[in-house]
Order: sequence, then structure tokens, then C-alpha cells
Amino acid sequence: MANETIDVLLSEEQIAARVKELGRAITEDFKGREVFAVPVLKGSFMFAADLVRHIDLPTQVDFLGLRSYVGTKSSGVVQIT
Repeated sequence: MANETIDVLLSEEQIAARVKELGRAITEDFKGREVFAVPVLKGSFMFAADLVRHIDLPTQVDFLGLRSYVGTKSSGVVQIT
């Protein structure tokens, strides 16, 4: 991987601005209500944390884990963990 080049599609600033916009949109769409966020671990953790910071409503967060691999082999069944 050290020799691979990576094309950056969106800058960190662009992503942060869009996450902020999404938080504002959620705030507007759910005005007067409580928001329950259930991000799927582990990949969404940082995105979810950034997004929730921009939701200006009472917000509860709980995480959901999913697993379909045992070691390096797919079990063919998605398990909630």
C-alpha cells in the first residue's frame, strides 16, 4: 500500500461542511422532536460523532454492531452484535 497513490475526491473541509449541512437539515426536519441515532459500528463511528455534534435537538445515540465473518470466512448470515 505504501506505493499506491490515492486520488482525493473531497477535501476534509468539503466533507466537514457537508456533515454540518446534514446536521442542520436533520435539525430542521425533526424540529420539536427527539432524535435517535443508531450508527453501525465500527465504520460509522467518526461520521456519526461529527454529525450528532451538528444536530441542535435532544439526541440519543446507541450503536449497533453487525458481523457476517468468522475469521476470514463469511458465515452467510448477518448477526447483530
